[in-house]
Amino acid sequence: MDLGGVVSYASFFLVFATVFAVMVLGLNLQWGFTGLFNVGVAGFVAVGAYTSAVLTTPPIDDRIGGFGWPVALGWIAAMLTSGAAGAAVGLLTLRLRDDYLAITTFGIAVVIQLAALNLQKLTGGPFGVQFIPKPMQEVLGTGTGWTLAYLALALAVLGAAYWALERLVRSPWGRVLRAIREDEAAAASLGKSAFAFRLQAFVLGSMLMGLGGAMQAHFVGYIAPEDFLPILTFQLWAMLIVGGSGNNRGAVLGAFVVWGFWVAAGGLLRQWIPQAEQARGAALQVVLIGVLISLMLVLRPRGTSQASASQADPGERPRARRQPAPRATPAAASVIRPSWSRPV
Repeated sequence: MDLGGVVSYASFFLVFATVFAVMVLGLNLQWGFTGLFNVGVAGFVAVGAYTSAVLTTPPIDDRIGGFGWPVALGWIAAMLTSGAAGAAVGLLTLRLRDDYLAITTFGIAVVIQLAALNLQKLTGGPFGVQFIPKPMQEVLGTGTGWTLAYLALALAVLGAAYWALERLVRSPWGRVLRAIREDEAAAASLGKSAFAFRLQAFVLGSMLMGLGGAMQAHFVGYIAPEDFLPILTFQLWAMLIVGGSGNNRGAVLGAFVVWGFWVAAGGLLRQWIPQAEQARGAALQVVLIGVLISLMLVLRPRGTSQASASQADPGERPRARRQPAPRATPAAASVIRPSWSRPV
């Protein structure tokens, strides 16, 4: 492979990793900082992707949508729609705990995926939405130059999301989230509404997931219901676990590490497994990711970032180390010794 091919493949790989990192940041806000076990990530990604696709595509006969909006407005609409979906889901489910919340969000994601499969007038059904506009394509074309430009745009969006989340989690609002996660009763005794703060975190995380879905849709130019199966949720959770929850830097790093592992494993399996067994052997990618997660939980429970206690709670001020009391010298001991105890 020549240098041009390497650059083209690397930029293509990095765009997907960057888009996944945006989604994982949203999941990290929900789980890492708030403790919300959302297993319906793929549903919110689908809402954002279809919203931007329907609003920005050119008019199509016998299809609802095709308004031809600019891509930037499509991304903003994707965030707003995903946030509204997160608010609706949160109002109904966030009073549930742990396993019950996971089961409910998983069911909602399946419903969203089935709706995308059956609402053919809006989503194209199993044929999906085609001709999704790609930003800057009119100027740069469709070659490696455009891919690099889109990578720069995706990295800028990721950097902005990372900066905003870091400011949020270090603010009093972020400290309240961690307090609710650690001890809800203690936070409630201080007058903090746990439900309100959980709902806010859930909505913000859903908005980032929807933004990631829109970015993916406009990079590929085509989406279909099969792009939002539960395996997407599994991938994003694996990225967060490997990177380290409760740490935005670890979430971004985990997205790049797991996506690289996923792509490398797929390439090796295609070389080692016979052509007739390719479809069956593709499931081994999931097995290998499961093995990677198990190894990470055993060897580095905090993830690849191996966050310390201060990193896990970035809003906490460092405490001053208590200095040990000075030991008294014999001369000092004779001074502080009571006069009645001194020898005559």
